[in-house]
Order: sequence, then C-alpha cells, then structure tokens
Amino acid sequence: MGITGIIYMVTTVFSLVVLIFSSFTVGFDYFQFTQQYQPAACNSNPTPCKDPPAKLFTVHGLWPSNWNLPDPIFCKNTTITPQQIGHIEAQLEIIWPNVFNRTNHLVFWNKQWNKHGSCGYPIINDEIQYFETVIKMYIIKKQNVSKILSRAKIKPEGKNRTRTEIINAISISTNNMTPKLKCQKNNGTIELVEVTLCNDHNITKFINCRHPYGPQSQFFCPKINILY
Repeated sequence: MGITGIIYMVTTVFSLVVLIFSSFTVGFDYFQFTQQYQPAACNSNPTPCKDPPAKLFTVHGLWPSNWNLPDPIFCKNTTITPQQIGHIEAQLEIIWPNVFNRTNHLVFWNKQWNKHGSCGYPIINDEIQYFETVIKMYIIKKQNVSKILSRAKIKPEGKNRTRTEIINAISISTNNMTPKLKCQKNNGTIELVEVTLCNDHNITKFINCRHPYGPQSQFFCPKINILY
C-alpha cells in the first residue's frame, strides 16, 4: 500500500472514530419529562385511537433538551427487542402505552429511544437504562401528573380549569418549579393535552421549564377555559 493509501485509510478510520464518539457526547442542558392526557391526545390525533383511552396522563417521553434550541435528536439508531425489555415490559405498557395503537407499544418505545433517549449520554447509557429511568421517575419519584393533579383536587371530570390553577397544582409537587403545558383545540374546545415536568441535567432535582408555547402557537394554553 502506497503512502497515499495509508493516509486515506488513517483519515477514514479517524473520521469514523470521531463520528462514533460524537454520537455519544452530544450536549444537552436538562431533561423534559412529558406526559400526555390520553383522551385529549386521541382527540388531537388525525387518526382515531384504536382503543378507548383511559382518563390518565401517561408517558410521552423523556427528552434531553437545551436552554437554547434546537434540542438534540437521533444520536444513535438501534432497535429494541421484546427480549431486552421483558423484565419491565408490563410496567411500560401501563405507564408508557402507545395510546394510538395498543397492539404495538414497541414501535412507540423504539421511536422515543432513538429520537430522544439516545441523546441522553452520559446520564442515559443505553436503552434499558432509559426505560428504567422513566419507570423510576413516574412511579418511585412520583412524577405522575395524574396523581399530582388529583392531590390538588383537580380530577379528569371534563371541567374547565384556569392555566394558573393547573400550574400551581403541579408546582406544589415540583418544589415550586413551573411546568410546561400543551393545549389543543378540539371542536371549539381547548383541551389540556400534555404536561411537561423539567429536571436538571442529572435528573436529581426539578427546574423551571423553558420555551413555553406562546399565544401564536396552536398548542398555547389560554388563561381560562382549559378542559380537563
């Protein structure tokens, strides 16, 4: 092999090493833990849900995020198998279902891992840790939005609520930190679709969420008449 070939080979190998290394070191500042209210999520989806939704907030995803957008996405591309998550699959089906198609939860979990979870290194090292972290946050750390709202006497009764009422109820359980709300209009009614709780870079404490949906956004939550 001539000197040109050697240089080309070394350069190629170095480029691959840099690419692999960088895929594990994408920077991020904090985590968004986003949960969706199943009935409103179904109402806002172009395709009807195949099964009746439960009146619960369940996990949408855990997303590494940046103070200054954009957020990192698609840092790795791997496929999760049923064998890998067999020991936690029953828990995931309860707290993190594919609301739109409950016959295929795996496709939803794969999407969330590849798009978001794969960017959580070094706090999130692999797929299993990603899912186990979410289970811990939702159950052990009591970041279950349905229960947080219920403790504040806000239950899914189809009543209109104020934005302040919802935010204050959640802040009580998050050390007075502000969540992020997502609403959407359905047949003239504004519904609460998602609530995001924000955690610091190490997932050790709550922080104020950034980048709320503004008045010009289709996901903006008005001051009054938010159905939940």
